[in-house]
Amino acid sequence: MSDPVLELSGLHTDIAQYHILEGVDLSVPRGQVTMLLGRNGVGKTTTLRTIMGHWAAKSGTIRYDAQDITGWPTPARARAGIGFVPEDMGIFSDLTVEENMVLAAASGPLDPARLTRIFAAFPPLKTFWTAEAGNLSGGQKQMLSIARAMAEERILYLIDEPTKGLAPAIVSTMAGALRDLKAQGASILLVEQNFAVAKALGDHAAVMEGGRIVWTGPMAELAADTALQERLMGLNMEVQG
Repeated sequence: MSDPVLELSGLHTDIAQYHILEGVDLSVPRGQVTMLLGRNGVGKTTTLRTIMGHWAAKSGTIRYDAQDITGWPTPARARAGIGFVPEDMGIFSDLTVEENMVLAAASGPLDPARLTRIFAAFPPLKTFWTAEAGNLSGGQKQMLSIARAMAEERILYLIDEPTKGLAPAIVSTMAGALRDLKAQGASILLVEQNFAVAKALGDHAAVMEGGRIVWTGPMAELAADTALQERLMGLNMEVQG
């Protein structure tokens, strides 16, 4: 793999007395979508949070854009072009959509061209621009969460389960927005439980088990092999359709 945007080597992360990551090795190709898959509780969210600096790596290295960022604080990682969309969305419910976006653009005023692209991806945000974020639907809140990560130029997006609990129509909108991000040259590391979404969006896949990466390869290879899915993730695609 040439010129990965992100490389994790031997990454160990402890939370309290628990060993969560047990030596994660992962390369994320530049300009593509890498799916981080696996059963619940295997360390996917901890991997994203360790990359972002929310959890400190106990050992191992995180290389981003050819720099060792293992010891960098979270704000420095964000300024270097890493955007994070947490599973809990991380929006300010008592602020308007506009105020949420203004806060997300830490380096200065919102770029009008970027805002136009965000509105094209997520039209409800334009409709509810002056509404309190807490009054949005679940799907609209998720749109806002991703839009906040898009408020500034990002090289790499870390996105944790963006379609969880959303209606199919909203899932389709979300998938389209992520495709657009990729088309604009972004690299995306995406945790996703909806295998149909993973299959539709992913270029590459990495499957976690027990705090380690146990399989990597083209997403199309994993999508085509139901026995491999069953072995790695307990999926039964005959039932799921």
